[in-house]
Amino acid sequence: MPAIEYQETDLSGIELIRTLWTRLNTHHHANARVFQDVYAGMTFDDRKAYFSKIAMQGSLRIVLAFDPEQGIYAGYCVSSLSKDNEGEIESISVDETYRMQGIGTNLLTRALTWLNNNGSIRNRVSVADGNEAAFPFYRKFGFYPRMTVLEQSRD
Repeated sequence: MPAIEYQETDLSGIELIRTLWTRLNTHHHANARVFQDVYAGMTFDDRKAYFSKIAMQGSLRIVLAFDPEQGIYAGYCVSSLSKDNEGEIESISVDETYRMQGIGTNLLTRALTWLNNNGSIRNRVSVADGNEAAFPFYRKFGFYPRMTVLEQSRD
């Protein structure tokens, strides 16, 4: 198992997740049952603009998992805290070759610690349709489905 180093940054480090985020978007596109077009049309620059907006309206934190031996980022977690102290796990991903090594757990634990230490009154995470296999991972942290939001397809 590689020795992973964890780093924390704000929006200034957003470009460090571009490759991993792009792979995550491809995963969502491949697994979406209805809204494939959303993922097909989404770019990292779109997501970056969204993260910038969130950072201006509250706080944004990026936790990175870096493999110094390979010189690559193995994973990341982007979390946000609104002015109303609502915490959100905005995006989290671990490269397939690094999964099942505790990296995702470490990333999410660090993100939740940051949220809780900064006054979060509620934390949530949205899971894309077709990615329900992630539910057991989130359940380990006390996340459970509260409601299901249905969106009309405009095909």
